[in-house]
Amino acid sequence: MQQERYFRRGFKMRGQVQHLLDRDYRSEIVDEIRRRNNVLEAGDLTLRLADEFGFCYGVDRAVDYAFQTREKFPDRRIFLTGDMIHNASMNARLREMGIEFLSQGFDGRPDERFEDLDEEDVVILPAFGAPVEWVGKLRERGCIIVDTTCGSVLSVWKRVARYAQKGFTSIIHGKYYHEETRATASQTRREGGNGKYLIVRDLKETGYLTDFIRGRTSAGELKERLGHGMSPGFDPERDLVRVGVANQTTMLMTETMKVGEEIRKAMEERYGRENLAEHFELFDTICSATQDRQDALMRLLEHPLDVVVIVGGYNSSNTNNLAIIAAGRVPRSYHIANGECIRGASIRHKPPGTPLDPREEVEEEGWLPEGPVRVGLTAGASTPNSQIGLAVRRILEARGIRVEEALAAT
Repeated sequence: MQQERYFRRGFKMRGQVQHLLDRDYRSEIVDEIRRRNNVLEAGDLTLRLADEFGFCYGVDRAVDYAFQTREKFPDRRIFLTGDMIHNASMNARLREMGIEFLSQGFDGRPDERFEDLDEEDVVILPAFGAPVEWVGKLRERGCIIVDTTCGSVLSVWKRVARYAQKGFTSIIHGKYYHEETRATASQTRREGGNGKYLIVRDLKETGYLTDFIRGRTSAGELKERLGHGMSPGFDPERDLVRVGVANQTTMLMTETMKVGEEIRKAMEERYGRENLAEHFELFDTICSATQDRQDALMRLLEHPLDVVVIVGGYNSSNTNNLAIIAAGRVPRSYHIANGECIRGASIRHKPPGTPLDPREEVEEEGWLPEGPVRVGLTAGASTPNSQIGLAVRRILEARGIRVEEALAAT
């Protein structure tokens, strides 16, 4: 009987790896603060956690499957097409387990290494998913494939594939260099799709698109401004007559909705309200976990806060968006990669921006004000509780408070 070569539901081995997951990613500190309704008071410091933070279901599932894969195939070569998630400590742990990375970062080209793989090798597809061409090449090589693609991402893919099959161009609100967005764009080429897409980063780029739709700019001008996000052979005059909107799941959700609305208004102005359905489609492809964490941060910011700390990878899109939200509302907001970035009166953090922003991590002294202080804390969907717990410990230590003493107090 031929061995199964493609797995999307793990290996039913969670029990065998649970102790490893708990050891590496659980935090008793976080567990205790949750039991206290997400508030910890110690001395003149009040620390408040967001209601939703850290690992989402999709990330937890992907990490679980990676650990199960190592347990299932202890003697096989195991590869990841790229970063499992945008968390440096997580990816480092997988390397310690002997899992090799075929590429790293946004500029990775793992398909260049596929020729070295064969049917004895196991390849894990990350939570972001992988382009259809990569999966096809892995199947050709006969590799065992473990697919950890997040269910929310798969929902977007189904919508984009449907647009393409109907002859619509997919307008994707996302970052053209991001692994998830590249994988989503590739879905336009599935099962007879037209292969047409245009990626817009933000409302500014959306404005270039709507100006063209309204006839205010030429096709050449649009290609000059947005050519980096266009599918091969893209012809604005031909390919923007019928469009459907989707998004990278980790984008700022309020912006995604505004992008869709701006395109809808432009298409209605161009073709008339009575003809809009023939030229424009928009369905809700917002990831609930991303939305939950952004909503929870907004609720956290309703409390009086002096400082907000956001924990998560600097190349994590959803974490960057949390940092942007906080920076607009609290003067002292700090996006840190992990708990080790806090060392007493000093903090290493990245100013709000983007993963490709030229701004880099900076070090700041005196980040925690003297006297009574209220600190809010949240974390991106790819941040394990162990790193959040370490951040709590370091915040307390910055005020000369031992975490054990703080948790012992009732």
